[in-house]
Amino acid sequence: MSSRTRTKRPTLNLNLNLNLNLPIADIHDILPEYGFPKGIIPNVVKSYSLSSVNGSFEIELEQPCYVQFDKDELIYYDKNIKGVLSYGSVSHVSGIQAKQLFLWVSVTGMDVDFNKGMIQVHGSPMLNPAQRYLTLRALGAPAVLLSLAMQGVFRGFKDTRTPLYATGDSLNIILDPILIFVCHLGVNGAAIAHVLSQYLISVILLCKLMQKVVLLPPSVKDLQFSRFLKNGFLLLARVIAVTFCVTLAASLAARLGTTPMAAFQICLQVWMTSSLLSDGLAVAGQAILACAFAEKDYVKAKAVAARVLQMGFVLGLGLTVVVGLGLQFGSGIFTKDKNVVHLISIGIPSKLKFMIYSHQFVAATQPINSLAFVFDGVNFGASDFIYSAYSMVLVSVVSIASLFLLWKSHGFVGIWFALTIYMGLRAFAGIWRMGTGTGPWRFLRGQSWK
Repeated sequence: MSSRTRTKRPTLNLNLNLNLNLPIADIHDILPEYGFPKGIIPNVVKSYSLSSVNGSFEIELEQPCYVQFDKDELIYYDKNIKGVLSYGSVSHVSGIQAKQLFLWVSVTGMDVDFNKGMIQVHGSPMLNPAQRYLTLRALGAPAVLLSLAMQGVFRGFKDTRTPLYATGDSLNIILDPILIFVCHLGVNGAAIAHVLSQYLISVILLCKLMQKVVLLPPSVKDLQFSRFLKNGFLLLARVIAVTFCVTLAASLAARLGTTPMAAFQICLQVWMTSSLLSDGLAVAGQAILACAFAEKDYVKAKAVAARVLQMGFVLGLGLTVVVGLGLQFGSGIFTKDKNVVHLISIGIPSKLKFMIYSHQFVAATQPINSLAFVFDGVNFGASDFIYSAYSMVLVSVVSIASLFLLWKSHGFVGIWFALTIYMGLRAFAGIWRMGTGTGPWRFLRGQSWK
């Protein structure tokens, strides 16, 4: 991504040499010596430092601000701006964003075009590949929705074996290296492999489902659209809240640079993949609980909920050990980039005056994550969709606020602090609902439900 920001008058001093040992009161006095106009930095500088060795600088503004350069060029400056300054160029920039259409894109570098009197603004190198990947992967959206709906039907039949066997991940795993490396399609190949695997899953599940039930009802009234729309809207609100939190965390990690973003994605994938192992317990508990509540067998419902939660917590403890050791000694499996591996497993000095390891967050939160996912299944089995949706929206509001606050104060570590809070609140919401004996759990206090 690149955009052109027109400057009013770029100042060129090709024959001047800057003596950084001289006391200069304002960073704006230094910029012309490097070919940049003074107005490229807002007039709210609180302090700055500039290295005479490699040109690295750090600027602290009094407050974040927006600067309008042209009619369609809006730039956002964070409170702390970092980069490496050389003549006519700034690289490794962090803390600056440019608005492109309706998106804010992190600025990673700037170059002065002396002939045209313009400044070339460079965005994140991951933007274009990400756009291509999402565009191609969007073609698989119908297949994903259809397969998820059919998996829900099989869960209602207490048939978890068919969705397991009807997986297309094996095709995805086979096609990924072929399309990415052999066919040299890069991220496009990864997206194509994913789309093909999703359509394979849908075809297999559809054929299996046609053998069990009649897909077309005799009457439109039998579809019960109102009930589906009501519960579907609640679950949609919940999914949006969940997705927004994780997406926001990834967005904030991307603003820190390519290396933190790569480390974050590796940790996030391991974090979510290991946690989703508990989803199997949640699915089993959901189906059994739904039958127990339908039969008003509250003794069975209580026993199933307690046992599933116990198993989820034990599974989380086991995952803590496995994931912790795996990321500590096996992070090189995911990438050969030394900086990314260092960020994952070596350690991050925090402002809390002790070393914080990103893989420790991934491992230590596994019991919390397991309980959160299992509680989701328990609530769904009890048909407590309203509480699940509203509580998740509230959890997301608190989590989003903590993400911004901790990201600004602690950077990469702060994002993982916030995600830990996010999963902790999800687990707490389930504990509170069952512990207080409200909603469908009123029978725990000797009261009837509905």
